[in-house]
Amino acid sequence: MTVAEVAALAEAIRGELGKAVVGLDGTVDHLLVALLAGGHVLLEGPPGTAKTFLAQCFSAALGRDFGRIQFTPDLMPADILGSNLFNFQTSQFTLTRGPVFCELLLADEINRTPPKTQAALLEAMQEGRVTLDGQTHVLPERFMVVATQNPIESQGVYPLPEAQLDRFLFKLLVPYPSAAEETKIVARFGQRSGPPRAADLGVTAVADRAALAAAAAAVRGVTLADSVTDYVVRLVRATRTSADIAVGASPRAAVLLAGAARARAALAGRAYVLPDDVKALATAVLRHRLLLSPAAEIEGKEIEVLVDDLVQQTEAPR
Repeated sequence: MTVAEVAALAEAIRGELGKAVVGLDGTVDHLLVALLAGGHVLLEGPPGTAKTFLAQCFSAALGRDFGRIQFTPDLMPADILGSNLFNFQTSQFTLTRGPVFCELLLADEINRTPPKTQAALLEAMQEGRVTLDGQTHVLPERFMVVATQNPIESQGVYPLPEAQLDRFLFKLLVPYPSAAEETKIVARFGQRSGPPRAADLGVTAVADRAALAAAAAAVRGVTLADSVTDYVVRLVRATRTSADIAVGASPRAAVLLAGAARARAALAGRAYVLPDDVKALATAVLRHRLLLSPAAEIEGKEIEVLVDDLVQQTEAPR
């Protein structure tokens, strides 16, 4: 598959999502980048902004095996991973697989369960496998987690630990729709009874496993020049020397940012990465990996503004 065919496939996926999802074009583009880059996505926004619905429609348009976990305060790791249960008929333990054994996992309201349960996803997200009772079980190829969470100001939420956040390629903020978009949403769904479903709205699979594998292979062929690699490294390292940032981004952030830039280039039909690809993705890659210094918190500074300043201050290759 060529990068032009990758761009055409992405446009077909956008068209299917447009049948059901109003607005959120930027969020959809980031989801496509994460899909081709092999990353996971964290969606944060107030309730009722179609985070869960978007993930369901995204999976339907890709034709992927979909799993969902509703995170609650009493959820246990075995509810996610599964467990070995004793079969009295065979006198042997049999693996009962949890919902994590799928191609696209929706971790709904992930910050409503304690860190002990959240940590059950760490191995799956980083290594694409699950270990139960000393046995390793490999997850499907290109396993992807789309997690949703409510803002930290909401009641009954637990902040995600840094190790968990660092597993996500992107953290995307899902805002309230504009007045025009909200009017369109009410006109489209206001006359329906019950929750909207992707199948009822005509969302069908426009991709299969072979097409996604070919698209991922095309992304791996995108050229990342040494000058752009150096730019990515300098940008990430700048987060560790800023006086306003107490904890900067890890080397994993640099690796993921470079991979995401290659995927964005392919989606644009280019076989090479531009510095603009890095700039466009920097905020989504870095915002959840940085911690403000106490002085910056007192002054009311925002991570997004600081990242934008670092992008402007870091010289890009010509």
